[in-house]
Amino acid sequence: MAAMENIFSSFGDFFKTIYFPQIHVPDIIEIIIIAIVLYQVMGWFKKSRAWTLFKGIAVLALCWLVAAVFDLNTILWIFRNTISVGIIAIIIIFQPELRRALEQLGKQNFIATLFDSSSSERRERFTTKTMNELIKAAFEMSKNKTGALIVIEQNVALGDYERTGIPIDAVVSSQLLVNIFEHNTPLHDGAVIMRNNRIVAATCYLPLSDSLEINKELGTRHRAGIGISEVSDSMTIIVSEETGDVSVAVGGELFRGLDADNLRKKLSYIQNKSLDVKRFRLWKGKKNEGKNS
Repeated sequence: MAAMENIFSSFGDFFKTIYFPQIHVPDIIEIIIIAIVLYQVMGWFKKSRAWTLFKGIAVLALCWLVAAVFDLNTILWIFRNTISVGIIAIIIIFQPELRRALEQLGKQNFIATLFDSSSSERRERFTTKTMNELIKAAFEMSKNKTGALIVIEQNVALGDYERTGIPIDAVVSSQLLVNIFEHNTPLHDGAVIMRNNRIVAATCYLPLSDSLEINKELGTRHRAGIGISEVSDSMTIIVSEETGDVSVAVGGELFRGLDADNLRKKLSYIQNKSLDVKRFRLWKGKKNEGKNS
């Protein structure tokens, strides 16, 4: 019995040494406010190009931490002498996103965003029916040599580019895609952006690739398709107006001369999983030229 009493006494003394802070109503309010702000900031990062830049900054911060742990003086000296310039550079780099975030702050419904039940639906991949409609539209336009640029959004949000176009918000169908890209129609210029099973915008402007490795035969449409794949994880279907060839741009690379089966394989690969460009490359066929095997 004495031993048991000693054990309980030891446990009692241990718990007495633990500090349990007193939580009051203002503390709970502060926690809720901070949680909402952090949630909104992270949501804003995820929906803009700032997320990619933020990950780059996180890598630099990790390098600084490793240098501090292992006392790498030269690297620490570089970080110390560039941090002031780096803060200014971050403000300049994020200037468009910061301005847009402040513009949206006043019209944002925080409570509705927190309890948005449709968020899981937005994360779903496109259906097989949507894939069939994409393939049908691509090769119908290929047969008629109608130029097309269809960007399929994945994990990196394309909201910045979506805002450069005209909102559509329609279910993906081959008839709609063919009509959008038909010659001399109001929406045929620019790109279509697709999210899940819906076309969200048309006539969107995309960044052009500066790569010198792109075949000189390729025009602005292919450069735009490669450009958007360089700054995001999107997959872009490109139909050449000159040759009618169907191509896919992903990960900064262009895969030309696809037939329906190869296009279906590539769409199936991203349908239910995130894209791994290295694995994608194992069966992609030739890059930038020729037909896929």
